[in-house]
Amino acid sequence: MNTKSHKLHLNGLNGANPVAFLAAMGAFRLITEVFTERTARLSWIPAGSSWTAVLHTSEKIEPGQLVETFHKHLASRANSPALTVADNLKMPASQFRVYTNDATFAWMNGSDSAWAEFAAAFGSDGVLDDEGMIEDTAFRTMSGAGHQHFLKFMNELARDTSENQLTEALFGPWQYRDVGFSMRWDPEDDRRYALRWFNPSGDAARNVRGANRLAIEGLRLFPTMPSMTYLATTGYSGQKANNTFWSWPIWEVPISLDTCRSLLAHAELTKPQPASNVCRAIGVVAVLRSQRITTGKFRNFTPAQVVGS
Repeated sequence: MNTKSHKLHLNGLNGANPVAFLAAMGAFRLITEVFTERTARLSWIPAGSSWTAVLHTSEKIEPGQLVETFHKHLASRANSPALTVADNLKMPASQFRVYTNDATFAWMNGSDSAWAEFAAAFGSDGVLDDEGMIEDTAFRTMSGAGHQHFLKFMNELARDTSENQLTEALFGPWQYRDVGFSMRWDPEDDRRYALRWFNPSGDAARNVRGANRLAIEGLRLFPTMPSMTYLATTGYSGQKANNTFWSWPIWEVPISLDTCRSLLAHAELTKPQPASNVCRAIGVVAVLRSQRITTGKFRNFTPAQVVGS
Protein backbone atom coordinates (compact mmCIF):
# COMPACT_ATOMS: atom_id res chain seq x y z
CA MET A 1 0.00 0.00 0.00
CA ASN A 2 1.52 3.35 -0.91
CA THR A 3 2.11 6.09 1.65
CA LYS A 4 -0.75 8.17 0.24
CA SER A 5 -3.41 5.73 1.40
CA HIS A 6 -6.10 7.04 3.71
CA LYS A 7 -6.99 5.30 6.97
CA LEU A 8 -10.45 4.94 8.43
CA HIS A 9 -10.45 3.46 11.93
CA LEU A 10 -13.46 1.23 12.58
CA ASN A 11 -13.27 1.49 16.36
CA GLY A 12 -16.50 -0.41 16.91
CA LEU A 13 -15.13 -3.63 15.39
CA ASN A 14 -13.31 -5.63 18.06
CA GLY A 15 -11.36 -8.42 16.39
CA ALA A 16 -11.79 -10.72 19.39
CA ASN A 17 -15.59 -10.73 19.16
CA PRO A 18 -16.91 -13.27 16.62
CA VAL A 19 -19.76 -11.07 15.38
CA ALA A 20 -17.48 -8.01 15.18
CA PHE A 21 -14.85 -9.90 13.18
CA LEU A 22 -17.56 -11.12 10.80
CA ALA A 23 -18.85 -7.55 10.56
CA ALA A 24 -15.35 -6.36 9.65
CA MET A 25 -15.24 -8.95 6.90
CA GLY A 26 -18.63 -7.74 5.73
CA ALA A 27 -17.48 -4.11 5.67
CA PHE A 28 -14.36 -5.12 3.75
CA ARG A 29 -16.39 -7.05 1.18
CA LEU A 30 -18.82 -4.16 0.81
CA ILE A 31 -16.22 -1.46 0.33
CA THR A 32 -14.73 -3.35 -2.60
CA GLU A 33 -18.22 -3.75 -4.01
CA VAL A 34 -19.61 -0.23 -3.69
CA PHE A 35 -16.44 1.90 -3.93
CA THR A 36 -15.10 0.17 -7.02
CA GLU A 37 -12.97 3.14 -8.08
CA ARG A 38 -10.93 2.95 -4.88
CA THR A 39 -8.28 0.45 -3.87
CA ALA A 40 -9.13 -0.92 -0.42
CA ARG A 41 -7.16 -2.94 2.12
CA LEU A 42 -7.75 -3.96 5.72
CA SER A 43 -5.52 -4.29 8.76
CA TRP A 44 -5.88 -4.55 12.54
CA ILE A 45 -4.24 -2.43 15.24
CA PRO A 46 -3.82 -3.25 18.95
CA ALA A 47 -6.52 -1.75 21.16
CA GLY A 48 -6.10 -2.63 24.82
CA SER A 49 -6.34 -6.40 25.09
CA SER A 50 -7.83 -6.74 21.60
CA TRP A 51 -7.59 -5.28 18.09
CA THR A 52 -9.70 -2.91 16.02
CA ALA A 53 -10.10 -2.83 12.24
CA VAL A 54 -8.62 -0.18 9.97
CA LEU A 55 -9.66 0.39 6.36
CA HIS A 56 -6.99 1.73 3.98
CA THR A 57 -8.26 3.35 0.79
CA SER A 58 -6.60 5.07 -2.15
CA GLU A 59 -8.99 8.01 -1.79
CA LYS A 60 -10.39 9.39 1.44
CA ILE A 61 -13.80 8.20 2.57
CA GLU A 62 -15.57 10.09 5.33
CA PRO A 63 -17.39 8.04 7.99
CA GLY A 64 -20.77 9.51 7.04
CA GLN A 65 -20.18 8.78 3.37
CA LEU A 66 -19.24 5.19 4.17
CA VAL A 67 -22.33 4.61 6.31
CA GLU A 68 -24.72 6.27 3.88
CA THR A 69 -23.40 4.24 0.95
CA PHE A 70 -23.39 1.01 2.92
CA HIS A 71 -26.95 1.59 4.12
CA LYS A 72 -28.30 2.19 0.64
CA HIS A 73 -26.55 -0.89 -0.74
CA LEU A 74 -27.51 -3.16 2.16
CA ALA A 75 -31.15 -2.07 2.11
CA SER A 76 -31.34 -3.04 -1.56
CA ARG A 77 -30.67 -6.64 -0.51
CA ALA A 78 -34.02 -6.85 1.29
CA ASN A 79 -36.39 -9.40 -0.24
CA SER A 80 -33.70 -10.45 -2.72
CA PRO A 81 -33.69 -14.05 -4.00
CA ALA A 82 -30.47 -14.69 -2.09
CA LEU A 83 -32.26 -14.30 1.26
CA THR A 84 -35.81 -15.42 0.51
CA VAL A 85 -35.46 -18.94 -0.87
CA ALA A 86 -36.75 -20.26 2.49
CA ASP A 87 -36.98 -19.30 6.15
CA ASN A 88 -34.15 -21.67 7.05
CA LEU A 89 -31.25 -23.37 5.34
CA LYS A 90 -32.34 -26.97 5.85
CA MET A 91 -34.07 -27.68 2.56
CA PRO A 92 -34.33 -30.52 0.04
CA ALA A 93 -31.43 -30.91 -2.36
CA SER A 94 -33.71 -30.29 -5.34
CA GLN A 95 -34.78 -26.91 -3.96
CA PHE A 96 -31.21 -25.86 -3.18
CA ARG A 97 -30.05 -26.88 -6.68
CA VAL A 98 -32.59 -24.57 -8.28
CA TYR A 99 -31.43 -21.82 -5.91
CA THR A 100 -27.75 -22.29 -6.74
CA ASN A 101 -28.40 -22.59 -10.47
CA ASP A 102 -30.26 -19.29 -10.40
CA ALA A 103 -27.44 -17.74 -8.36
CA THR A 104 -24.86 -18.95 -10.87
CA PHE A 105 -26.85 -17.48 -13.75
CA ALA A 106 -27.14 -14.14 -11.91
CA TRP A 107 -23.38 -14.11 -11.40
CA MET A 108 -22.61 -15.01 -15.01
CA ASN A 109 -24.86 -12.31 -16.45
CA GLY A 110 -23.56 -9.72 -14.01
CA SER A 111 -26.88 -8.98 -12.35
CA ASP A 112 -26.02 -10.17 -8.80
CA SER A 113 -22.60 -11.49 -7.84
CA ALA A 114 -23.43 -11.52 -4.12
CA TRP A 115 -26.12 -14.18 -4.56
CA ALA A 116 -23.57 -16.79 -5.71
CA GLU A 117 -21.29 -15.95 -2.79
CA PHE A 118 -24.16 -16.39 -0.34
CA ALA A 119 -25.11 -19.70 -1.97
CA ALA A 120 -21.55 -21.00 -1.61
CA ALA A 121 -21.48 -19.89 2.02
CA PHE A 122 -24.87 -21.31 2.95
CA GLY A 123 -24.41 -24.96 2.07
CA SER A 124 -24.05 -27.62 -0.59
CA ASP A 125 -26.13 -30.31 -2.23
CA GLY A 126 -22.95 -32.38 -2.43
CA VAL A 127 -23.51 -33.57 1.15
CA LEU A 128 -26.99 -34.61 2.29
CA ASP A 129 -28.40 -35.86 5.57
CA ASP A 130 -30.47 -39.02 5.97
CA GLU A 131 -33.63 -37.16 4.95
CA GLY A 132 -32.18 -35.80 1.70
CA MET A 133 -31.75 -32.30 3.11
CA ILE A 134 -28.61 -30.31 2.37
CA GLU A 135 -25.88 -29.93 4.94
CA ASP A 136 -25.29 -26.27 5.72
CA THR A 137 -22.77 -23.82 7.07
CA ALA A 138 -21.27 -24.18 10.54
CA PHE A 139 -22.27 -20.55 11.08
CA ARG A 140 -25.93 -21.56 11.15
CA THR A 141 -27.21 -20.98 14.69
CA MET A 142 -30.96 -21.59 14.39
CA SER A 143 -33.43 -23.47 12.24
CA GLY A 144 -36.94 -22.45 13.26
CA ALA A 145 -37.22 -23.41 16.93
CA GLY A 146 -38.67 -20.64 19.07
CA HIS A 147 -39.66 -18.75 15.92
CA GLN A 148 -35.99 -18.05 15.21
CA HIS A 149 -35.26 -18.50 11.51
CA PHE A 150 -31.79 -18.16 10.01
CA LEU A 151 -32.61 -16.79 6.55
CA LYS A 152 -35.77 -14.99 7.61
CA PHE A 153 -33.80 -13.10 10.28
CA MET A 154 -31.24 -12.13 7.63
CA ASN A 155 -33.95 -10.68 5.43
CA GLU A 156 -35.53 -8.85 8.35
CA LEU A 157 -32.14 -7.30 9.14
CA ALA A 158 -31.78 -6.28 5.51
CA ARG A 159 -35.21 -4.64 5.64
CA ASP A 160 -34.81 -2.85 8.95
CA THR A 161 -31.29 -1.72 9.82
CA SER A 162 -30.77 2.03 10.05
CA GLU A 163 -27.79 4.25 9.29
CA ASN A 164 -27.45 4.99 13.01
CA GLN A 165 -27.25 1.28 13.77
CA LEU A 166 -24.53 0.81 11.15
CA THR A 167 -22.65 3.81 12.57
CA GLU A 168 -22.75 2.27 16.05
CA ALA A 169 -21.47 -1.05 14.74
CA LEU A 170 -18.61 0.44 12.74
CA PHE A 171 -17.45 3.24 15.01
CA GLY A 172 -18.83 2.34 18.45
CA PRO A 173 -19.38 2.33 21.26
CA TRP A 174 -21.68 -0.68 21.23
CA GLN A 175 -24.70 0.06 23.43
CA TYR A 176 -26.71 -3.18 23.03
CA ARG A 177 -29.98 -1.30 22.69
CA ASP A 178 -31.53 -3.24 19.80
CA VAL A 179 -34.11 -5.97 20.27
CA GLY A 180 -34.82 -8.90 17.98
CA PHE A 181 -33.28 -10.55 14.93
CA SER A 182 -29.90 -11.44 16.39
CA MET A 183 -27.93 -13.99 14.38
CA ARG A 184 -26.48 -15.39 17.65
CA TRP A 185 -22.84 -14.87 16.65
CA ASP A 186 -22.09 -12.56 19.58
CA PRO A 187 -21.06 -14.32 22.83
CA GLU A 188 -23.49 -11.91 24.52
CA ASP A 189 -26.30 -13.90 22.88
CA ASP A 190 -25.52 -16.88 25.14
CA ARG A 191 -28.19 -16.29 27.77
CA ARG A 192 -27.99 -19.41 29.90
CA TYR A 193 -29.28 -18.92 33.45
CA ALA A 194 -26.07 -20.33 34.91
CA LEU A 195 -24.10 -17.45 33.37
CA ARG A 196 -26.26 -14.67 34.82
CA TRP A 197 -27.22 -13.20 38.16
CA PHE A 198 -30.91 -13.60 37.35
CA ASN A 199 -33.16 -15.72 35.14
CA PRO A 200 -32.94 -14.05 31.69
CA SER A 201 -35.97 -15.83 30.21
CA GLY A 202 -38.29 -12.86 30.71
CA ASP A 203 -35.74 -10.24 29.71
CA ALA A 204 -35.66 -9.09 26.08
CA ALA A 205 -32.38 -10.06 24.40
CA ARG A 206 -30.35 -7.02 23.38
CA ASN A 207 -27.92 -6.85 20.49
CA VAL A 208 -26.10 -4.53 18.09
CA ARG A 209 -28.25 -4.76 14.98
CA GLY A 210 -25.79 -3.02 12.66
CA ALA A 211 -23.08 -5.52 13.55
CA ASN A 212 -25.40 -8.43 12.81
CA ARG A 213 -26.30 -6.89 9.46
CA LEU A 214 -22.68 -6.38 8.42
CA ALA A 215 -21.76 -9.85 9.68
CA ILE A 216 -24.26 -11.38 7.26
CA GLU A 217 -22.22 -9.87 4.42
CA GLY A 218 -19.09 -11.28 6.04
CA LEU A 219 -20.38 -14.81 5.48
CA ARG A 220 -19.59 -14.32 1.80
CA LEU A 221 -15.90 -14.78 2.63
CA PHE A 222 -16.52 -18.15 4.31
CA PRO A 223 -17.66 -20.64 1.64
CA THR A 224 -18.52 -24.25 2.40
CA MET A 225 -17.07 -27.25 0.61
CA PRO A 226 -17.81 -31.02 0.63
CA SER A 227 -14.99 -32.79 2.48
CA MET A 228 -15.00 -36.57 2.76
CA THR A 229 -18.31 -37.37 4.47
CA TYR A 230 -19.21 -33.94 5.83
CA LEU A 231 -19.57 -30.34 4.73
CA ALA A 232 -16.60 -28.18 5.72
CA THR A 233 -16.91 -24.47 6.47
CA THR A 234 -13.95 -22.14 6.01
CA GLY A 235 -12.10 -21.62 9.30
CA TYR A 236 -13.82 -24.44 11.20
CA SER A 237 -12.57 -27.61 12.84
CA GLY A 238 -14.69 -30.40 14.34
CA GLN A 239 -18.20 -31.49 13.43
CA LYS A 240 -19.84 -32.40 16.74
CA ALA A 241 -21.74 -30.30 19.24
CA ASN A 242 -18.87 -30.44 21.73
CA ASN A 243 -15.83 -30.07 19.46
CA THR A 244 -16.66 -27.45 16.82
CA PHE A 245 -14.40 -24.39 16.78
CA TRP A 246 -14.03 -21.38 14.51
CA SER A 247 -10.53 -19.91 14.16
CA TRP A 248 -9.64 -16.60 12.50
CA PRO A 249 -6.49 -14.52 12.00
CA ILE A 250 -5.47 -11.03 13.04
CA TRP A 251 -2.93 -9.23 10.87
CA GLU A 252 -1.30 -5.81 11.12
CA VAL A 253 -0.15 -5.27 7.51
CA PRO A 254 -2.89 -3.94 5.17
CA ILE A 255 -4.00 -6.69 2.77
CA SER A 256 -6.31 -6.93 -0.23
CA LEU A 257 -9.61 -8.77 -0.28
CA ASP A 258 -8.16 -11.64 -2.33
CA THR A 259 -5.30 -12.05 0.15
CA CYS A 260 -7.85 -11.95 2.97
CA ARG A 261 -9.85 -14.78 1.39
CA SER A 262 -6.71 -16.93 1.23
CA LEU A 263 -5.71 -16.06 4.77
CA LEU A 264 -9.11 -16.96 6.24
CA ALA A 265 -8.83 -20.42 4.66
CA HIS A 266 -5.21 -21.12 5.66
CA ALA A 267 -4.86 -24.62 7.08
CA GLU A 268 -2.57 -23.51 9.90
CA LEU A 269 -5.35 -21.59 11.63
CA THR A 270 -7.42 -24.66 12.48
CA LYS A 271 -4.58 -26.75 13.89
CA PRO A 272 -4.84 -27.40 17.66
CA GLN A 273 -1.85 -25.11 18.21
CA PRO A 274 -0.96 -22.95 15.19
CA ALA A 275 2.82 -22.72 14.75
CA SER A 276 4.23 -19.28 15.57
CA ASN A 277 6.82 -19.39 12.79
CA VAL A 278 4.17 -20.25 10.18
CA CYS A 279 1.84 -17.53 11.44
CA ARG A 280 4.61 -14.93 11.33
CA ALA A 281 5.57 -16.02 7.82
CA ILE A 282 2.04 -15.32 6.55
CA GLY A 283 1.71 -12.05 8.47
CA VAL A 284 -0.60 -13.26 11.21
CA VAL A 285 0.06 -11.74 14.64
CA ALA A 286 -2.65 -13.69 16.47
CA VAL A 287 -5.03 -16.57 15.88
CA LEU A 288 -8.32 -16.35 17.76
CA ARG A 289 -10.66 -19.26 18.39
CA SER A 290 -14.26 -19.49 19.57
CA GLN A 291 -16.18 -22.65 20.34
CA ARG A 292 -19.60 -23.08 18.80
CA ILE A 293 -21.80 -24.54 21.49
CA THR A 294 -25.30 -25.97 21.38
CA THR A 295 -27.80 -24.95 24.03
CA GLY A 296 -31.15 -26.65 23.59
CA LYS A 297 -32.16 -26.06 19.98
CA PHE A 298 -29.86 -23.08 19.44
CA ARG A 299 -26.18 -22.52 18.81
CA ASN A 300 -24.00 -19.82 20.30
CA PHE A 301 -20.35 -18.81 20.29
CA THR A 302 -18.06 -18.50 23.29
CA PRO A 303 -15.72 -15.55 23.91
CA ALA A 304 -12.61 -15.98 21.77
CA GLN A 305 -9.24 -17.05 23.08
CA VAL A 306 -5.82 -16.50 21.53
CA VAL A 307 -4.42 -19.87 20.44
CA GLY A 308 -1.49 -18.74 18.27
CA SER A 309 0.69 -15.70 17.64
